[in-house]
Amino acid sequence: MDMLGALAGGFATALTPQNLLYAFIGVLLGTGVGVLPGIGPALTISLLLPVTFGLDPVPAFIMFGGIYYGAMYGGSTTSILVNTPGESSSVVTAIDGYQMAKRGRAGAALATAAIGSFVAGTIATVGLMIGAVALVGLAVRIGPPEYFAIMILALLSVTGLSGSSVPKALFATAFGLALGLVGMDNQTGQLRMTFGISELEDGIDVVLGAIGLFAVGEVFWVASTWRAQQDEERQTLRGPARMTRDEFGRSIAPWMRGSVIGFIIGVLPGAGAAISSFMSYAVERRVSKHPLEFGKGAIEGVAGPEASNNAAAGGNLVPLLGLGIPGSGTTAVMIAAFQIYGLQPGPLLFDQRPDLVWGLIASLYIANVALLILNLPLVGLWVKLLDIPKPLLYAGILVVSAVGVYSIDRRPSDLAVVFALGVLGFLMRRYDYPIAPLLLGLVLGPLIDLNFRRGMIMTDGSVLTLLARPGTAAILAAGLILVLVPQLVRLYGRVSGRRELASLGEIDD
Repeated sequence: MDMLGALAGGFATALTPQNLLYAFIGVLLGTGVGVLPGIGPALTISLLLPVTFGLDPVPAFIMFGGIYYGAMYGGSTTSILVNTPGESSSVVTAIDGYQMAKRGRAGAALATAAIGSFVAGTIATVGLMIGAVALVGLAVRIGPPEYFAIMILALLSVTGLSGSSVPKALFATAFGLALGLVGMDNQTGQLRMTFGISELEDGIDVVLGAIGLFAVGEVFWVASTWRAQQDEERQTLRGPARMTRDEFGRSIAPWMRGSVIGFIIGVLPGAGAAISSFMSYAVERRVSKHPLEFGKGAIEGVAGPEASNNAAAGGNLVPLLGLGIPGSGTTAVMIAAFQIYGLQPGPLLFDQRPDLVWGLIASLYIANVALLILNLPLVGLWVKLLDIPKPLLYAGILVVSAVGVYSIDRRPSDLAVVFALGVLGFLMRRYDYPIAPLLLGLVLGPLIDLNFRRGMIMTDGSVLTLLARPGTAAILAAGLILVLVPQLVRLYGRVSGRRELASLGEIDD
Protein backbone atom coordinates (compact mmCIF):
# COMPACT_ATOMS: atom_id res chain seq x y z
CA MET A 1 0.00 0.00 0.00
CA ASP A 2 1.39 3.41 -0.91
CA MET A 3 1.78 6.09 1.74
CA LEU A 4 -1.15 8.26 0.62
CA GLY A 5 -3.44 5.24 0.39
CA ALA A 6 -2.37 4.17 3.88
CA LEU A 7 -2.99 7.68 5.19
CA ALA A 8 -6.46 7.68 3.60
CA GLY A 9 -7.16 4.43 5.44
CA GLY A 10 -5.89 6.08 8.63
CA PHE A 11 -8.32 8.97 8.20
CA ALA A 12 -11.14 6.47 7.64
CA THR A 13 -10.23 4.98 11.02
CA ALA A 14 -9.66 8.26 12.85
CA LEU A 15 -12.84 9.93 11.58
CA THR A 16 -15.24 7.39 13.06
CA PRO A 17 -17.41 9.03 15.76
CA GLN A 18 -15.83 7.00 18.56
CA ASN A 19 -12.24 7.79 17.57
CA LEU A 20 -13.04 11.45 16.96
CA LEU A 21 -14.44 11.62 20.48
CA TYR A 22 -11.26 10.11 21.94
CA ALA A 23 -9.12 12.50 19.88
CA PHE A 24 -11.00 15.48 21.33
CA ILE A 25 -10.80 14.02 24.84
CA GLY A 26 -7.05 13.62 24.40
CA VAL A 27 -6.64 17.20 23.18
CA LEU A 28 -8.66 18.60 26.09
CA LEU A 29 -6.84 16.47 28.67
CA GLY A 30 -3.48 17.30 27.12
CA THR A 31 -4.11 21.03 27.12
CA GLY A 32 -5.33 20.88 30.70
CA VAL A 33 -2.28 18.98 31.95
CA GLY A 34 0.00 21.24 29.93
CA VAL A 35 -1.42 24.24 31.77
CA LEU A 36 -0.86 22.71 35.21
CA PRO A 37 2.79 23.03 36.28
CA GLY A 38 4.58 19.71 36.71
CA ILE A 39 1.83 17.52 35.23
CA GLY A 40 3.13 16.67 31.80
CA PRO A 41 2.10 14.18 29.09
CA ALA A 42 4.26 11.39 30.52
CA LEU A 43 2.53 11.60 33.90
CA THR A 44 -0.95 11.81 32.34
CA ILE A 45 -0.46 8.86 30.00
CA SER A 46 0.97 6.90 32.94
CA LEU A 47 -2.17 7.55 34.97
CA LEU A 48 -4.46 6.62 32.07
CA LEU A 49 -2.74 3.31 31.25
CA PRO A 50 -4.76 1.23 33.73
CA VAL A 51 -7.95 3.14 32.85
CA THR A 52 -7.70 2.21 29.15
CA PHE A 53 -7.50 -1.57 29.70
CA GLY A 54 -11.03 -2.06 28.41
CA LEU A 55 -10.45 -0.02 25.27
CA ASP A 56 -9.41 -1.20 21.85
CA PRO A 57 -5.80 -0.04 21.27
CA VAL A 58 -6.77 2.23 18.35
CA PRO A 59 -8.91 4.73 20.33
CA ALA A 60 -6.51 4.46 23.28
CA PHE A 61 -3.51 5.53 21.21
CA ILE A 62 -5.50 8.19 19.40
CA MET A 63 -6.27 9.65 22.81
CA PHE A 64 -2.61 9.38 23.90
CA GLY A 65 -1.52 11.20 20.73
CA GLY A 66 -3.99 14.01 21.44
CA ILE A 67 -2.68 14.27 25.01
CA TYR A 68 0.90 14.53 23.78
CA TYR A 69 0.20 17.28 21.25
CA GLY A 70 -2.22 19.09 23.58
CA ALA A 71 0.28 19.17 26.45
CA MET A 72 2.92 20.69 24.21
CA TYR A 73 0.52 23.56 23.45
CA GLY A 74 -1.03 23.95 26.91
CA GLY A 75 2.14 25.04 28.63
CA SER A 76 2.25 28.25 26.60
CA THR A 77 -0.93 29.66 28.16
CA THR A 78 0.36 29.94 31.71
CA SER A 79 3.87 30.83 30.50
CA ILE A 80 2.40 33.92 28.83
CA LEU A 81 -0.27 34.94 31.35
CA VAL A 82 1.22 33.81 34.66
CA ASN A 83 4.95 33.34 33.92
CA THR A 84 4.54 29.79 35.22
CA PRO A 85 5.48 27.26 32.52
CA GLY A 86 3.22 24.22 32.53
CA GLU A 87 5.86 22.20 30.71
CA SER A 88 9.67 22.39 30.76
CA SER A 89 9.57 23.09 27.03
CA SER A 90 7.56 26.28 27.70
CA VAL A 91 10.17 27.87 29.94
CA VAL A 92 11.63 29.79 26.99
CA THR A 93 8.16 30.99 25.95
CA ALA A 94 7.79 32.71 29.32
CA ILE A 95 10.81 34.94 28.71
CA ASP A 96 9.15 37.13 26.08
CA GLY A 97 5.55 35.91 26.33
CA TYR A 98 5.05 37.22 29.86
CA GLN A 99 6.66 40.53 28.94
CA MET A 100 4.25 40.86 26.00
CA ALA A 101 1.35 40.19 28.39
CA LYS A 102 2.57 42.89 30.78
CA ARG A 103 2.56 45.31 27.84
CA GLY A 104 -1.05 44.41 27.01
CA ARG A 105 -0.15 42.11 24.08
CA ALA A 106 -1.16 38.81 25.69
CA GLY A 107 -3.63 38.18 22.86
CA ALA A 108 -0.90 38.47 20.23
CA ALA A 109 1.41 36.16 22.21
CA LEU A 110 -1.33 33.53 22.61
CA ALA A 111 -2.26 33.82 18.94
CA THR A 112 1.29 33.32 17.67
CA ALA A 113 1.69 30.37 20.05
CA ALA A 114 -1.56 28.76 18.83
CA ILE A 115 -0.93 29.28 15.11
CA GLY A 116 2.72 28.30 15.49
CA SER A 117 1.68 25.11 17.26
CA PHE A 118 -0.72 24.31 14.42
CA VAL A 119 1.88 24.98 11.71
CA ALA A 120 4.62 23.07 13.52
CA GLY A 121 2.37 20.17 14.47
CA THR A 122 1.25 19.75 10.86
CA ILE A 123 4.79 19.93 9.48
CA ALA A 124 6.01 17.49 12.15
CA THR A 125 3.21 15.03 11.41
CA VAL A 126 4.13 15.05 7.72
CA GLY A 127 7.74 14.47 8.77
CA LEU A 128 6.64 11.69 11.12
CA MET A 129 4.77 9.96 8.33
CA ILE A 130 7.74 10.11 5.93
CA GLY A 131 10.43 9.48 8.54
CA ALA A 132 8.76 6.52 10.21
CA VAL A 133 8.14 4.79 6.88
CA ALA A 134 11.79 5.38 5.90
CA LEU A 135 12.98 3.90 9.20
CA VAL A 136 10.75 0.87 8.69
CA GLY A 137 12.43 0.23 5.34
CA LEU A 138 15.83 0.50 7.05
CA ALA A 139 14.87 -1.56 10.09
CA VAL A 140 14.05 -4.69 8.10
CA ARG A 141 17.64 -4.73 6.77
CA ILE A 142 19.53 -4.46 10.06
CA GLY A 143 20.30 -7.20 12.55
CA PRO A 144 20.62 -7.61 16.32
CA PRO A 145 24.10 -5.96 16.52
CA GLU A 146 22.77 -2.79 14.89
CA TYR A 147 19.66 -2.81 17.07
CA PHE A 148 21.92 -3.16 20.12
CA ALA A 149 23.96 -0.17 18.93
CA ILE A 150 20.83 1.93 18.24
CA MET A 151 19.58 1.31 21.77
CA ILE A 152 22.96 2.26 23.20
CA LEU A 153 22.77 5.39 21.01
CA ALA A 154 19.41 6.25 22.55
CA LEU A 155 20.77 5.88 26.08
CA LEU A 156 23.97 7.81 25.33
CA SER A 157 22.09 10.69 23.75
CA VAL A 158 19.66 10.90 26.67
CA THR A 159 22.63 10.84 29.03
CA GLY A 160 24.34 13.65 27.14
CA LEU A 161 21.26 15.85 26.98
CA SER A 162 19.66 15.24 30.38
CA GLY A 163 20.67 17.46 33.24
CA SER A 164 23.73 19.61 33.86
CA SER A 165 25.87 16.77 35.24
CA VAL A 166 26.97 13.93 32.99
CA PRO A 167 28.03 11.70 35.93
CA LYS A 168 24.55 12.04 37.43
CA ALA A 169 22.92 11.23 34.10
CA LEU A 170 25.23 8.22 33.66
CA PHE A 171 24.32 6.99 37.12
CA ALA A 172 20.60 7.35 36.37
CA THR A 173 21.03 5.46 33.08
CA ALA A 174 23.00 2.63 34.70
CA PHE A 175 20.50 2.37 37.55
CA GLY A 176 17.64 2.17 35.05
CA LEU A 177 19.42 -0.62 33.15
CA ALA A 178 19.89 -2.51 36.42
CA LEU A 179 16.19 -2.19 37.25
CA GLY A 180 15.34 -3.41 33.74
CA LEU A 181 17.34 -6.61 34.31
CA VAL A 182 15.65 -7.50 37.61
CA GLY A 183 13.76 -10.79 37.45
CA MET A 184 14.09 -14.04 35.56
CA ASP A 185 16.51 -14.27 32.65
CA ASN A 186 14.29 -15.20 29.70
CA GLN A 187 17.06 -17.27 28.11
CA THR A 188 18.61 -19.18 31.03
CA GLY A 189 15.81 -19.04 33.60
CA GLN A 190 18.20 -17.71 36.24
CA LEU A 191 16.95 -15.14 38.74
CA ARG A 192 18.77 -11.81 38.67
CA MET A 193 18.87 -9.19 41.45
CA THR A 194 15.65 -10.34 43.14
CA PHE A 195 17.34 -10.62 46.58
CA GLY A 196 15.02 -13.47 47.49
CA ILE A 197 11.88 -11.39 46.97
CA SER A 198 9.45 -13.58 45.05
CA GLU A 199 7.39 -10.60 43.88
CA LEU A 200 10.38 -9.40 41.82
CA GLU A 201 10.77 -12.65 39.87
CA ASP A 202 8.66 -11.29 37.01
CA GLY A 203 10.73 -8.11 36.90
CA ILE A 204 9.68 -4.49 37.37
CA ASP A 205 6.84 -3.65 35.01
CA VAL A 206 7.41 -0.54 32.92
CA VAL A 207 3.93 0.71 33.80
CA LEU A 208 4.81 0.59 37.50
CA GLY A 209 8.06 2.40 36.77
CA ALA A 210 6.33 5.16 34.82
CA ILE A 211 3.62 5.74 37.43
CA GLY A 212 6.04 5.56 40.36
CA LEU A 213 8.73 7.82 38.93
CA PHE A 214 6.50 10.40 37.24
CA ALA A 215 3.21 10.46 39.13
CA VAL A 216 4.01 9.43 42.71
CA GLY A 217 7.46 11.03 42.61
CA GLU A 218 5.94 14.31 41.41
CA VAL A 219 3.36 14.24 44.22
CA PHE A 220 6.08 13.75 46.84
CA TRP A 221 8.13 16.58 45.30
CA VAL A 222 5.24 19.03 45.23
CA ALA A 223 4.25 18.10 48.78
CA SER A 224 7.75 18.97 49.98
CA THR A 225 8.13 22.24 48.06
CA TRP A 226 4.72 23.81 47.44
CA ARG A 227 4.84 26.23 50.37
CA ALA A 228 8.07 27.71 49.05
CA GLN A 229 6.74 28.30 45.54
CA GLN A 230 6.00 31.91 44.59
CA ASP A 231 3.11 32.81 42.29
CA GLU A 232 3.65 35.50 39.67
CA GLU A 233 1.19 38.30 39.13
CA ARG A 234 -1.47 37.02 36.74
CA GLN A 235 -1.95 39.04 33.55
CA THR A 236 -5.37 39.33 31.94
CA LEU A 237 -6.30 38.86 28.30
CA ARG A 238 -7.52 42.17 26.94
CA GLY A 239 -9.57 41.72 23.80
CA PRO A 240 -9.45 38.80 21.37
CA ALA A 241 -6.36 36.65 20.91
CA ARG A 242 -5.08 37.94 17.59
CA MET A 243 -2.07 39.62 16.03
CA THR A 244 -1.58 42.75 14.01
CA ARG A 245 -0.45 42.39 10.39
CA ASP A 246 3.11 43.34 11.38
CA GLU A 247 3.19 40.77 14.20
CA PHE A 248 1.85 38.09 11.87
CA GLY A 249 4.55 38.89 9.31
CA ARG A 250 7.27 38.75 11.96
CA SER A 251 6.01 35.33 13.12
CA ILE A 252 5.99 33.46 9.79
CA ALA A 253 9.74 32.83 9.46
CA PRO A 254 10.17 31.85 13.17
CA TRP A 255 7.29 29.36 12.82
CA MET A 256 9.03 27.70 9.87
CA ARG A 257 12.50 27.74 11.40
CA GLY A 258 11.17 26.50 14.73
CA SER A 259 9.28 23.68 13.04
CA VAL A 260 12.38 22.43 11.23
CA ILE A 261 14.64 22.76 14.29
CA GLY A 262 12.10 21.09 16.56
CA PHE A 263 11.44 18.14 14.28
CA ILE A 264 15.13 17.41 13.63
CA ILE A 265 16.04 17.71 17.31
CA GLY A 266 12.97 15.67 18.29
CA VAL A 267 14.00 12.74 16.08
CA LEU A 268 17.29 12.44 17.97
CA PRO A 269 16.78 10.13 20.96
CA GLY A 270 16.89 12.12 24.17
CA ALA A 271 16.85 15.56 22.56
CA GLY A 272 13.40 16.60 23.66
CA ALA A 273 11.23 19.67 23.30
CA ALA A 274 13.06 21.67 25.97
CA ILE A 275 16.33 21.38 24.05
CA SER A 276 14.74 22.36 20.74
CA SER A 277 12.94 25.38 22.21
CA PHE A 278 16.19 26.72 23.68
CA MET A 279 17.95 26.22 20.35
CA SER A 280 15.12 27.92 18.46
CA TYR A 281 15.23 30.91 20.81
CA ALA A 282 18.99 31.24 20.30
CA VAL A 283 18.56 31.12 16.51
CA GLU A 284 15.77 33.70 16.50
CA ARG A 285 17.72 36.12 18.64
CA ARG A 286 20.69 35.83 16.31
CA VAL A 287 18.79 36.31 13.03
CA SER A 288 16.16 38.82 14.23
CA LYS A 289 16.05 42.38 12.93
CA HIS A 290 14.91 43.42 16.44
CA PRO A 291 17.51 41.77 18.75
CA LEU A 292 17.14 44.42 21.47
CA GLU A 293 13.49 43.42 21.99
CA PHE A 294 14.41 39.92 23.14
CA GLY A 295 13.77 39.54 26.83
CA LYS A 296 11.44 42.55 26.69
CA GLY A 297 8.59 41.13 24.61
CA ALA A 298 9.80 40.09 21.14
CA ILE A 299 7.10 38.14 19.35
CA GLU A 300 9.76 36.04 17.59
CA GLY A 301 10.83 34.84 21.04
CA VAL A 302 7.39 33.28 21.43
CA ALA A 303 6.72 32.13 17.85
CA GLY A 304 9.96 30.19 17.30
CA PRO A 305 10.18 28.23 20.57
CA GLU A 306 6.45 27.41 20.57
CA ALA A 307 6.68 26.03 17.04
CA SER A 308 9.83 24.17 17.98
CA ASN A 309 8.50 22.37 21.04
CA ASN A 310 5.38 21.23 19.18
CA ALA A 311 7.41 19.96 16.23
CA ALA A 312 9.67 18.06 18.64
CA ALA A 313 6.67 16.04 19.83
CA GLY A 314 6.14 14.74 16.30
CA GLY A 315 9.86 14.07 15.93
CA ASN A 316 9.91 12.03 19.16
CA LEU A 317 7.39 9.64 17.63
CA VAL A 318 9.59 8.81 14.61
CA PRO A 319 12.02 6.39 16.36
CA LEU A 320 9.14 5.03 18.45
CA LEU A 321 6.98 4.02 15.48
CA GLY A 322 9.80 3.32 13.02
CA LEU A 323 12.19 1.34 15.23
CA GLY A 324 10.28 0.66 18.43
CA ILE A 325 12.84 2.66 20.43
CA PRO A 326 11.71 5.47 22.77
CA GLY A 327 13.70 8.69 22.83
CA SER A 328 12.01 10.57 25.67
CA GLY A 329 10.14 10.01 28.91
CA THR A 330 6.75 10.33 27.21
CA THR A 331 7.55 7.88 24.40
CA ALA A 332 8.96 5.46 26.99
CA VAL A 333 5.57 5.52 28.69
CA MET A 334 3.92 4.92 25.31
CA ILE A 335 6.15 1.83 24.92
CA ALA A 336 4.57 0.58 28.14
CA ALA A 337 1.14 1.22 26.64
CA PHE A 338 2.04 -0.86 23.58
CA GLN A 339 3.26 -3.67 25.84
CA ILE A 340 -0.02 -3.67 27.76
CA TYR A 341 -1.82 -4.46 24.50
CA GLY A 342 0.74 -7.12 23.56
CA LEU A 343 2.15 -4.96 20.74
CA GLN A 344 5.70 -4.03 19.84
CA PRO A 345 6.13 -0.72 17.98
CA GLY A 346 8.48 -0.87 15.04
CA PRO A 347 8.57 -2.19 11.48
CA LEU A 348 6.35 -5.22 12.10
CA LEU A 349 3.57 -3.07 13.56
CA PHE A 350 3.09 -1.35 10.20
CA ASP A 351 2.21 -4.75 8.70
CA GLN A 352 0.39 -6.26 11.68
CA ARG A 353 -1.71 -3.26 12.75
CA PRO A 354 -1.78 -0.66 9.94
CA ASP A 355 -5.13 0.58 11.27
CA LEU A 356 -3.46 1.48 14.56
CA VAL A 357 -0.35 3.14 13.10
CA TRP A 358 -2.07 5.11 10.34
CA GLY A 359 -5.10 5.87 12.50
CA LEU A 360 -2.74 7.41 15.07
CA ILE A 361 -0.89 9.46 12.42
CA ALA A 362 -4.16 10.68 10.88
CA SER A 363 -5.51 11.57 14.33
CA LEU A 364 -2.51 13.86 14.90
CA TYR A 365 -3.62 15.99 11.93
CA ILE A 366 -7.09 16.12 13.46
CA ALA A 367 -5.64 16.98 16.88
CA ASN A 368 -3.79 19.95 15.40
CA VAL A 369 -6.99 21.37 13.93
CA ALA A 370 -8.86 20.74 17.17
CA LEU A 371 -6.17 22.55 19.17
CA LEU A 372 -6.44 25.61 16.96
CA ILE A 373 -10.26 25.68 17.11
CA LEU A 374 -10.70 24.95 20.81
CA ASN A 375 -7.88 26.56 22.69
CA LEU A 376 -8.05 30.26 21.92
CA PRO A 377 -11.76 30.57 22.84
CA LEU A 378 -11.17 28.50 26.00
CA VAL A 379 -8.05 30.30 27.22
CA GLY A 380 -9.90 31.76 30.20
CA LEU A 381 -11.01 28.29 31.27
CA TRP A 382 -7.47 26.90 31.10
CA VAL A 383 -6.08 29.64 33.32
CA LYS A 384 -8.80 28.94 35.91
CA LEU A 385 -7.33 25.44 36.32
CA LEU A 386 -4.53 27.12 38.25
CA ASP A 387 -7.07 27.96 40.95
CA ILE A 388 -7.41 24.29 41.89
CA PRO A 389 -5.76 23.92 45.33
CA LYS A 390 -2.52 21.99 44.91
CA PRO A 391 -3.10 19.69 47.89
CA LEU A 392 -6.45 18.62 46.41
CA LEU A 393 -5.03 18.20 42.91
CA TYR A 394 -2.01 16.12 43.89
CA ALA A 395 -3.92 14.08 46.45
CA GLY A 396 -6.25 13.12 43.61
CA ILE A 397 -3.26 12.10 41.46
CA LEU A 398 -1.97 9.91 44.28
CA VAL A 399 -5.34 8.18 44.70
CA VAL A 400 -5.75 7.62 40.95
CA SER A 401 -2.20 6.23 40.79
CA ALA A 402 -2.81 3.77 43.61
CA VAL A 403 -6.19 2.59 42.30
CA GLY A 404 -4.84 2.27 38.76
CA VAL A 405 -1.80 0.25 39.81
CA TYR A 406 -3.83 -2.11 41.99
CA SER A 407 -6.35 -2.67 39.19
CA ILE A 408 -3.64 -4.06 36.87
CA ASP A 409 -2.98 -7.39 38.66
CA ARG A 410 -4.63 -6.78 42.05
CA ARG A 411 -1.33 -7.33 43.88
CA PRO A 412 -0.47 -5.26 46.96
CA SER A 413 3.21 -5.80 46.12
CA ASP A 414 2.75 -3.63 43.02
CA LEU A 415 1.72 -0.73 45.26
CA ALA A 416 4.87 -1.23 47.32
CA VAL A 417 7.02 -1.16 44.18
CA VAL A 418 5.30 2.00 42.90
CA PHE A 419 5.68 3.89 46.16
CA ALA A 420 9.31 2.78 46.48
CA LEU A 421 9.92 4.11 42.96
CA GLY A 422 8.04 7.27 43.93
CA VAL A 423 10.47 7.84 46.80
CA LEU A 424 13.32 7.20 44.35
CA GLY A 425 11.84 9.73 41.90
CA PHE A 426 11.52 12.30 44.68
CA LEU A 427 15.14 11.80 45.79
CA MET A 428 16.33 12.13 42.21
CA ARG A 429 14.46 15.43 41.87
CA ARG A 430 15.82 16.58 45.23
CA TYR A 431 19.45 15.93 44.28
CA ASP A 432 19.12 16.94 40.61
CA TYR A 433 19.35 13.51 38.97
CA PRO A 434 17.43 13.28 35.65
CA ILE A 435 14.54 10.83 35.63
CA ALA A 436 14.17 10.26 31.88
CA PRO A 437 17.41 8.22 31.54
CA LEU A 438 16.34 5.95 34.38
CA LEU A 439 12.97 5.20 32.79
CA LEU A 440 14.55 4.63 29.37
CA GLY A 441 17.08 2.28 30.97
CA LEU A 442 14.21 0.35 32.55
CA VAL A 443 12.47 0.07 29.16
CA LEU A 444 15.53 -0.70 27.05
CA GLY A 445 17.49 -2.87 29.52
CA PRO A 446 15.85 -6.19 28.56
CA LEU A 447 15.96 -5.32 24.83
CA ILE A 448 19.65 -4.39 24.98
CA ASP A 449 20.37 -7.64 26.81
CA LEU A 450 18.45 -9.69 24.24
CA ASN A 451 20.00 -8.07 21.15
CA PHE A 452 23.51 -8.13 22.61
CA ARG A 453 23.24 -11.87 23.19
CA ARG A 454 21.90 -12.47 19.72
CA GLY A 455 24.74 -10.38 18.30
CA MET A 456 27.28 -12.38 20.26
CA ILE A 457 25.85 -15.58 18.81
CA MET A 458 26.21 -14.12 15.29
CA THR A 459 29.88 -13.19 15.94
CA ASP A 460 30.82 -16.45 17.73
CA GLY A 461 31.17 -14.68 21.06
CA SER A 462 33.63 -12.00 19.88
CA VAL A 463 32.89 -8.57 21.33
CA LEU A 464 35.47 -6.93 19.05
CA THR A 465 33.88 -8.43 15.95
CA LEU A 466 30.48 -7.25 17.16
CA LEU A 467 31.68 -3.68 17.73
CA ALA A 468 33.74 -3.59 14.51
CA ARG A 469 30.76 -4.18 12.23
CA PRO A 470 30.49 -1.02 10.08
CA GLY A 471 26.89 -0.25 11.03
CA THR A 472 27.45 -0.91 14.74
CA ALA A 473 30.65 1.16 14.86
CA ALA A 474 29.07 4.11 13.05
CA ILE A 475 26.03 4.15 15.35
CA LEU A 476 28.14 3.94 18.52
CA ALA A 477 30.40 6.73 17.23
CA ALA A 478 27.30 8.88 16.71
CA GLY A 479 26.31 8.13 20.30
CA LEU A 480 29.66 9.36 21.61
CA ILE A 481 29.28 12.52 19.55
CA LEU A 482 25.84 13.13 21.06
CA VAL A 483 27.37 12.84 24.52
CA LEU A 484 30.32 15.15 23.81
CA VAL A 485 28.67 17.87 21.69
CA PRO A 486 26.21 19.11 24.38
CA GLN A 487 29.08 19.38 26.87
CA LEU A 488 31.13 21.41 24.40
CA VAL A 489 28.13 23.65 23.67
CA ARG A 490 27.57 24.24 27.40
CA LEU A 491 31.26 25.00 27.88
CA TYR A 492 31.16 27.50 25.02
CA GLY A 493 28.03 29.07 26.51
CA ARG A 494 29.70 29.52 29.90
CA VAL A 495 32.85 31.00 28.35
CA SER A 496 30.93 33.35 26.04
CA GLY A 497 28.33 34.28 28.67
CA ARG A 498 25.38 33.00 26.59
CA ARG A 499 23.00 31.62 29.20
CA GLU A 500 20.69 29.79 26.80
CA LEU A 501 23.64 27.71 25.58
CA ALA A 502 25.22 27.28 29.00
CA SER A 503 21.94 25.82 30.31
CA LEU A 504 21.29 23.64 27.26
CA GLY A 505 19.66 20.41 28.38
CA GLU A 506 19.49 21.27 32.07
CA ILE A 507 15.70 21.07 32.00
CA ASP A 508 14.52 17.50 32.17
CA ASP A 509 12.06 16.67 29.44
